[in-house]
Amino acid sequence: MPGRRWAGALAAVVTASVLSLTGLAGQAQAADINNVKNGGFESGLSNWTCSAGSGTTVSSPVHGGSAALKATPAGQDYAQCSQSVAVKPNSTYTLSAWVQGSYTYLGVSGTGTTDVSTWTPNTTWTQLTNTFTTGASTTSVTVWSHGWYGQPAYFADDFSVFGPDGGGGGDPAPTVPATPAGLAVSGTTSSSVSLAWNTVSGATGYNVYQGGSKVQSVTGTSATVSGLTASTSYSFQVSATNSAGESAKSSAVTGTTAASGGGGGGGTVPAHAVTGYWQNFNNGATVQKLSAVQSQYDIIAVAFADATSTPGAVSFTLDSAGLGGYTVDQFKADIKAKQAAGKKVIISIGGQNGTISVSDSASATNFANSVYSLMQTYGFDGVDIDLENGLNATYMSQALRSLSTKAGSSLVITMAPQTIDMQSTSNSYFQTALNIKDILTVVNMQYYNSGSMLGCDGKVYSQGSVDFLTALACIQLQGGLDASQVGLGLPASTSGAGSGYVSPTIVNNALDCLTKLTNCGSFKPSKAYPGLRGAMTWSTNWDASAGNAWSNAVGPHVHAL
Repeated sequence: MPGRRWAGALAAVVTASVLSLTGLAGQAQAADINNVKNGGFESGLSNWTCSAGSGTTVSSPVHGGSAALKATPAGQDYAQCSQSVAVKPNSTYTLSAWVQGSYTYLGVSGTGTTDVSTWTPNTTWTQLTNTFTTGASTTSVTVWSHGWYGQPAYFADDFSVFGPDGGGGGDPAPTVPATPAGLAVSGTTSSSVSLAWNTVSGATGYNVYQGGSKVQSVTGTSATVSGLTASTSYSFQVSATNSAGESAKSSAVTGTTAASGGGGGGGTVPAHAVTGYWQNFNNGATVQKLSAVQSQYDIIAVAFADATSTPGAVSFTLDSAGLGGYTVDQFKADIKAKQAAGKKVIISIGGQNGTISVSDSASATNFANSVYSLMQTYGFDGVDIDLENGLNATYMSQALRSLSTKAGSSLVITMAPQTIDMQSTSNSYFQTALNIKDILTVVNMQYYNSGSMLGCDGKVYSQGSVDFLTALACIQLQGGLDASQVGLGLPASTSGAGSGYVSPTIVNNALDCLTKLTNCGSFKPSKAYPGLRGAMTWSTNWDASAGNAWSNAVGPHVHAL
């Protein structure tokens, strides 16, 4: 930086230089461009190559435009899709793409310098980005995305290698998107208003305005504005955005919050509750009628609903043959009897082999309508979300709020994510829980079939210990969930899971540590959470096979917290 005494001389030199170069302005470098061809997959897989035929294009879900890439790992192939992109030597580029799916990777190779890559576990649209510099003789690079072995399909859209024109052509620069249409209120609670609107072609995101002030930015076509006052009317608008700019705001709609009804959902669920999954199938565990489920269970999750040919919709068929001739009428009567005894019976969606996908507004509507229909048919008190192959936070939140509007404040909503799903508030399961916090009953994370995970203190913990339970629960407690919305999910016996079984004593010690700061291991929370909801097990059947040892020990301990 020149000293102050050089300022006058420097200004004179700069002025003279500008005057002398006025005639050379036409020689300035061309503007940077996106060098990727068909980065939004509007022309199918043109210009792209996917390994082992793993790639295709789909119309939903998409991030922008009308198409996106869907690539499915299989066997030893992790579904890599790539494109050779022309670049200039000795130049810097920004690589980016929007992706969603378990373990989705984005990278570039052949740079002539340092190849770069990045990844995300998010199952909602997430932008990955990185920069790279080309070598002295590099004229093309390979841009790629891929998933991971044994994981479900991933989606990718709107690829960009932004920088100097490499001479190979690329997608045209985007234009400012149109104004969103169809804005409507899709649901309300005493403290929130849910909104939905139509997709805008070319948009990569949307801004939500409350009373003229921006309150949210989202990538999907729905949003929930929370923190509002009960029995109050609010005005909302949305706009569409992309790299070219922001559209005009939509026409305004008015949403009025409901009368105050307290926080969280679940009606009369006990302050400290035990949840158990009841198996609608015979896998070697004790076959039970609902009437035989141990009385320590406050919430009984019927496992599982079935996917249908309608996206997002579910059905339920009682396995009468596998359950020794258990009839639908007996099943319905047993639900009523459990409810008369103060228990809640809910339908669980998903499981290890669950294939239900709620990825757009239509499937969200189908989900809500079909679950509500099951509630009316069988008398279920609510729904459990146990989707172990990923979920879309935007549309699952929309679906659950729509269901809440139909069912009312007594609706029970539980969730059973895997440990990886709750490591960060950016993960889609955690986002969903926070999105519906005002109607959520409890999250019973599965502390089993898990690898080592980070605790809230940043240390790594292995399953099978008090520390694993308490340090991971701490993430949820510090990440925004109320203590009443956190439960510990464990297998009822060694047969109930491939790994992660701990004795009821360890479960009870973890409950004591979290609620009273006693019986802790090496990890001790910074404060006690006496309102912790309780515990969950897979399953009531495996518990019965072991003489109900789990519920006989954990149930009274939970209820005495």
